[in-house]
Amino acid sequence: MLRALKLLPALALVAGLLAAGSARAVDPENMLYLDLEDGRVVIAMRPEIAPNHVARIKELTRQGFYDGVPFHRVIEGFMAQTGDPTGTGMGGSGQKLDAEFSDTPHLRGTVSMARAADPNSADSQFFIVFEPAPSLDGQYTVWGEVIAGMEFVEQIKKGDPARNGMVENPDRIVKMQVAADAEE
Repeated sequence: MLRALKLLPALALVAGLLAAGSARAVDPENMLYLDLEDGRVVIAMRPEIAPNHVARIKELTRQGFYDGVPFHRVIEGFMAQTGDPTGTGMGGSGQKLDAEFSDTPHLRGTVSMARAADPNSADSQFFIVFEPAPSLDGQYTVWGEVIAGMEFVEQIKKGDPARNGMVENPDRIVKMQVAADAEE
């Protein structure tokens, strides 16, 4: 019952977006439900700006790849990063993607791919931006935006392995689903 109550704000917002005719919100094939311990985050994917990244995220999501994966790097006022099943920041799915950079800015709630120095090294790791980060614009592939549940992203336990070692008992993705396949 408590879990259902936590989902109500996200579902109400999505219903409102659907009623308003939002193009991204009405397509459940291009919407993700990212369930955290504290509640559901709804992400509208952006296939019009990053079709290959969106396709890969959906493929990995449908395989259950992201279920249980930790948020291994979470920097206050910057971003929360996940997508590495090892939790070290060095792992991934093993399939690199060519960059799909765009002029879409990194604003609060932007979802973008993490990568190494090589622009074509994005794999499965992604991050959600807490605040505008113009220094990332044109350097990382934006593939989505949080449309509900950003308050749950902000509650993810903070920690940065590069600065203070591994995050002890990091928060994890409980389950991630393409909305078209969702088990409510």
